[in-house]
Amino acid sequence: MNKIKKVVLAFSGGLDTSVILKWLQEVYQCEVVTFTADIGQGEEIEPARAKAKRLGVNEIFIEDLREEFVRDFVFPMFRANAIYEGEYLLGTSIARPLIAKRQIEIARETGADAVSHGATGKGNDQVRFELGYYALQPDIHVIAPWREWDLTSREKLLQYAEKHDIPVEMKQQSGSPYSMDANLLHISYEGRLLEDPAVEPEESMWRWTTSPEKALDEPEYLDLEFEHGDIVALNQERLSPAEVLTKLNRLGGEHGIGRLDLVENRYVGMKSRGCYETPGGTIMLRAHRAIESITLDREVAHLKDDLMPRYAALIYNGYWWSPERKMLQTLIDESQLSVNGWVRVKLYKGHVMVVGRDSKTDSLFDPNIATFEDDRGAYDHVDAAGFIRLNALRMRIAAKTRKR
Repeated sequence: MNKIKKVVLAFSGGLDTSVILKWLQEVYQCEVVTFTADIGQGEEIEPARAKAKRLGVNEIFIEDLREEFVRDFVFPMFRANAIYEGEYLLGTSIARPLIAKRQIEIARETGADAVSHGATGKGNDQVRFELGYYALQPDIHVIAPWREWDLTSREKLLQYAEKHDIPVEMKQQSGSPYSMDANLLHISYEGRLLEDPAVEPEESMWRWTTSPEKALDEPEYLDLEFEHGDIVALNQERLSPAEVLTKLNRLGGEHGIGRLDLVENRYVGMKSRGCYETPGGTIMLRAHRAIESITLDREVAHLKDDLMPRYAALIYNGYWWSPERKMLQTLIDESQLSVNGWVRVKLYKGHVMVVGRDSKTDSLFDPNIATFEDDRGAYDHVDAAGFIRLNALRMRIAAKTRKR
C-alpha cells in the first residue's frame, strides 16, 4: 500500500466518495487528487470542492464536461437507439467512459500512479470504470475501496463519516439516503425502500419530473430538427448538444415524462431494482426513431434494430472503449448520414407522441406510391401476385410434404 504515492479519485462529493477520500489518506498514506466531472449534476459541484478542501486535498479538478458528454457519448449512443433490456436508456452507463478517460488524463498530468473510484463490489460501475482505465492505460494501478475495506453498509459509512467529521447531505432519520447518480441524461435511485421490488417508490423521491397525474393539463408541441441523426434545433432555435438535452429535460419533466421503475440484470450476475428519470432522453429516442422511419432504408433500419441490443449491452457492461463497440459505431454513424429532417412531438401527461415528421432532402416516403388513391401506375398491383407466390414457395412445399 505504501508504494502508492498519488491517486486520482473520481469524487462526487457524496457519502461514498467522501468517506473514500479520507480512507485513502489514512490507509494508503498517499496524496489524493480529486476529479469531479460536471456532466450536468448541477448543485453537487461546489459542495464537492468544499469537501475536498476541508479534507486537505491540494489538487482539485472540477471540469465542465457537459458538451463533451452529450456530443461525444450521449448523441452517438442515441444514434443507435440504444436501450438495455427493452427499457433502460443507459444514463449511468454512458457517463462512466468519459469520467474514466479524463481520470486517466489527469493521472498523467499530475504524475499520479493510481486511480480510484467509489463503485461498490456488487455493482456494474466497478467494471465500467476499470475496463475504461485499463483500455486507456494498461499499467495503471486501480484502488477499489469497496473491495478492500470493512465498511460494508450505508450505516457503517455514516458512522465513519460522523467519526471523521465528514458532512453528509440528505441524511434522513429513517436511515441512510438513496444511492443516487445524476448527470445531464438522467438521475437514478437505488437502495432504501427500492430494495423490495414489490414496493412502489415514494413520490417524494422523484426530483426531475412532475407526476403524470399533476402534470400540465395542456399538451405541448415541440419541433426537433435533425442533422446526421443528432438534434441540432428545437422549435427552429439552434442549440448546442448540452443545451438541447437541458431544454428537453425541463420540458419533459414538466409533463411527467421519463420515469422508469426497473429490475435489471447486472453484468456481475445479480438482479437489481432501480428507478430512473430520463425526460430528455425519452423524447430524443422517440423523435429519433421517427425521423429514421422516413430516411432509412428498410434493411438498414432492421439491421440497426438487430444490432442494437448487442450495442446497448456493450455500453451497459462497460465496453465503450472496446474495438467491437468502435466498429459498431462506425456502421451506425454511416447509417445516419441521411437522417436529416424534423419531427414534431406532443408532450402530455407522461407521454411523448409523434405527430409529424418530414425530410426535404432524404425522405424515402413517396406519397405517390403509398397512396390508397390512384397512383398513376407507380406501383403495379399485379406484380404482388408473383412476389407472394415466390415467398410462399417453401411453405407450400412443406405443406404438401406434410399432406403426403
